[in-house]
Amino acid sequence: MNQNGYGVISSRKRLKGRTSKANNYYSVTLCCYGRQPIFKNFSNGIIAAKALYNLKEKVDTICFVLMPDHLHWIFRLHPRQSLSHVIKHYKSEVTICIRKKIGRKVVIWQSNYYDHMIRDENDLINQARYIVANPLRANLVKSVGDYSFWNCIWL
Repeated sequence: MNQNGYGVISSRKRLKGRTSKANNYYSVTLCCYGRQPIFKNFSNGIIAAKALYNLKEKVDTICFVLMPDHLHWIFRLHPRQSLSHVIKHYKSEVTICIRKKIGRKVVIWQSNYYDHMIRDENDLINQARYIVANPLRANLVKSVGDYSFWNCIWL
């Protein structure tokens, strides 16, 4: 356990055997360091959501939900891109922008992330439904339409 009471997961173990394939769909979860609710702050949420759209040359975003302390994101990886590079680029952009806004160094993200390569269309739809319903399950809103930081190409 770390000082915040969370189990420590070895990044090396998570990365072993991880590969990425162009044109495949991935469901990714990125957690804030220590699960701090960094994106509960609206302007931080805007920074993080905007950064997703800045990656349109690297991925096609299918859906996302930015929760107060984590991000769920489904995308199709473009050719000549790697999953780890896209995640690193996204985390870096969000961190730099938030640091610039608040004027000091702050750790935003946990070093690891969770990914799932989407197997088929049924898996894609189920993953998207799960992601979009996240604010409802967390009792943050009564209707997904009332939540500020989400999008899905099908809705």
